[in-house]
Amino acid sequence: MCLRIGQGYDVHRLVEGRKLILGGVDIPFGWGLLGHSDADVLCHAVTDALLGALALGDIGVHFPPSDPKFKDISSLLLLEQVVDLLRERSAKVVNIDSTIVAERPALGPYVPLMVHNLVRVLQIGPEWISIKVTTAEGLGALGRGEGIAAGAVALVEQQERQN
Repeated sequence: MCLRIGQGYDVHRLVEGRKLILGGVDIPFGWGLLGHSDADVLCHAVTDALLGALALGDIGVHFPPSDPKFKDISSLLLLEQVVDLLRERSAKVVNIDSTIVAERPALGPYVPLMVHNLVRVLQIGPEWISIKVTTAEGLGALGRGEGIAAGAVALVEQQERQN
């Protein structure tokens, strides 16, 4: 087996009139993230980390925002499709380490639900998924509460290729 590492990052603007979805959890808040899908930055960062681990491009390559079939789609469904891609390539997720950056709302109480959703989709135990939350300490656009960002690192195990 060989181990492969990927990283992902995503950021979306907060706007009125949209649901705030993070890690597949609908978080009660007056604002949501603007995007073609549900704009779940955590799932997008994890998706990009997994795709990066296998050098398969990024989320926009596989799920282009120009394609109407992805309009308002759950990012958990997109992540499920990427897990299927890994399986087709004899690979599986070992662990995920991620960080969400948001000034508001307070996200700590929702982390266990996010982990629960990722456990189901990634098919690994909760002890292999880390989701941390922090703020930008009032600095820049994120610090002014104009958006939310997430970063993720994924470790993937893949059967060795025969050359």
